[in-house]
Amino acid sequence: MYEKLEKLMVIKGVTPYQVSKDTGIATSTLSEWKKGKYRPKIEKLKILANYFEVTLDYLVDNDLNKE
Repeated sequence: MYEKLEKLMVIKGVTPYQVSKDTGIATSTLSEWKKGKYRPKIEKLKILANYFEVTLDYLVDNDLNKE
């Protein structure tokens, strides 16, 4: 999931700090996702999908296919 998030940040031209500021999701949370320590909860995924104007399915599609 984080790979898609990174691509979306590049497309939108924002940093993890800006995403955090705009969405209220802590930069430390984004960092933990990147490291693979935690998986995002559905509530946070919905916030990110709205922020980047993509579907929830788009964000989680590869993750679901891996399981």
